[in-house]
Amino acid sequence: MKFYIVIPAHNEEDNIGLTLKSLINQTLLPTKLLVVDDNSTDNTAYIVNNIAKKHPWISLVSNTSSEAHLPGAKIINAFYKGYESLDTDFDVICKYDADLIFPNNYLESLANHYQKNPQLGMVAGHCYIQKNSKWQLEDLTSKEHIRGPLKAYRKACFMEIGGLKKSMGWDTVDELLALYYGWKFTTDESLHVKHLKPTGAKYNRKAKYLQGTAFYKMRYGFVLAFLSALKLAVKKGRIRLLWDYLLGYMKALKNKETFLINADQGIFVRAYRWKNIRRKFKILT
Repeated sequence: MKFYIVIPAHNEEDNIGLTLKSLINQTLLPTKLLVVDDNSTDNTAYIVNNIAKKHPWISLVSNTSSEAHLPGAKIINAFYKGYESLDTDFDVICKYDADLIFPNNYLESLANHYQKNPQLGMVAGHCYIQKNSKWQLEDLTSKEHIRGPLKAYRKACFMEIGGLKKSMGWDTVDELLALYYGWKFTTDESLHVKHLKPTGAKYNRKAKYLQGTAFYKMRYGFVLAFLSALKLAVKKGRIRLLWDYLLGYMKALKNKETFLINADQGIFVRAYRWKNIRRKFKILT
């Protein structure tokens, strides 16, 4: 299978070389890999260009954006800066972060999953972070969820869901839309990807409000948004984040922010979320 990989990178001089090395050492090499230097002020571009000289399937493009470290639109805009410079002769399109170390069999394992199940639209491994000199699961979401740093889409699925939304919540709504259109997604627990920077480590307070905005844009409704916000705040071990998320939701409601999905998709999403909540509640009881 032909894998095209796009890696947005903002000031990643400490990590990008390690990420590229792990992809260069894959048992199944990517057909094309493009790093988007997203307004970096360090040596990110220099490092990538030096590596690309030895590997012609690796290339670099530059993108001009804000210097703020924010999730959502910024990273997806950078992704599309790279994606739009590629052709469409791929089987799988990947959006990977610039601070990951992949096991050598990672892409080959993804290809095996895709080939075994033609209805599989997305598949990935799990992110691990270093704590007390040990690599531990970055336990922010359910193990079934494909984390934003590790997105890999079958071409037909990517096209049918309309690509990636330029908004916070893009890495959840993609899965929900995949399900809406009849695709499946899965994670492979045997694939441990080292995540060199914990998610959100450098996000500011404004970024934290965006999570609540995302709950609104996904048409969760207040009760479902509250439960999702509470779960995430508990997962992060910072219960005060619940207030930030709810404030972001209420601001989006007041401003009548544009939804990421249509009304019919919203009905599907709410039903799916409540079904999962009821299932998990039965397990606990």
